[in-house]
Amino acid sequence: MNYSAVTIQAFPNVDYVMDVLSSLLGEIGFESFETDENGMKAYIQESQYDDAKLKLVFDSFPYEATFSHTVESIKGQNWNEEWEKHYFQPIVISDRCVIHSTHHTNVPKVEFDILIDPKMAFGTGHHETTFLMVSYLLEEDVRGKSLLDMGCGTAVLAILASMKGAKPVMGIDIDEWAYANALENIGLNHVGEIEIKLGGAEAIDSSKKFDVVMANINRNILLNDMHAYIACMKRGSVLFMSGFYEEDIPIIRLEAEKQGATYISFTKKNQWVGVRFEMK
Repeated sequence: MNYSAVTIQAFPNVDYVMDVLSSLLGEIGFESFETDENGMKAYIQESQYDDAKLKLVFDSFPYEATFSHTVESIKGQNWNEEWEKHYFQPIVISDRCVIHSTHHTNVPKVEFDILIDPKMAFGTGHHETTFLMVSYLLEEDVRGKSLLDMGCGTAVLAILASMKGAKPVMGIDIDEWAYANALENIGLNHVGEIEIKLGGAEAIDSSKKFDVVMANINRNILLNDMHAYIACMKRGSVLFMSGFYEEDIPIIRLEAEKQGATYISFTKKNQWVGVRFEMK
């Protein structure tokens, strides 16, 4: 399979710009990312590369930044596999959970060992928002509780929830790659009672009520779909959300409270935050 490798220089070249850029590029088909002091290399199947879509991402970028880029073709290389082998390193969260791939050896022994073979950087635990959501889940007692993972990606949250005794567990993602990868990773970890659906908020079964809802997406989708998340909650249910910055908390809180949820607290890692709401 041939890949296009896009070298991107950003001005300013700072972490939050690269984080947001990676997220936006993932939405248009880019699969893997490398960052260094000079900028970023992003990889996409050559047949899916669209320069006009890339320039639209640059032109509509939500923060003050400018970009330049060059493109080169990589012939006959499975870049996803190369990235897994050489760039995705095991990560340990709160000394209780390790996330790693099948390529890794000498993995630390901890309470929860999650095996994933990701096809892009998000959902590995390296991104701050995944780290925050895993940290929330590690602290939450979910044994015997039903859990919904919106924007499930690699299914790392759904897998961890199942390992901690949550059941049933449902994961939903709008991306076909994520759907397939979630199923693959669930099989690798031999966990049961996890149902994965392809779709967005419309895929939530309104007749079901969940004890815990986790949504790690982005601010605009959260604001648009929050009513659907809260509609499937009940008194005592907990809602965790991430995918936005501290300055976004007031608008997230306003929408959640409008839908009947009560704001509890937030946690922060670099510029990213996670928030906790409850149904009183």
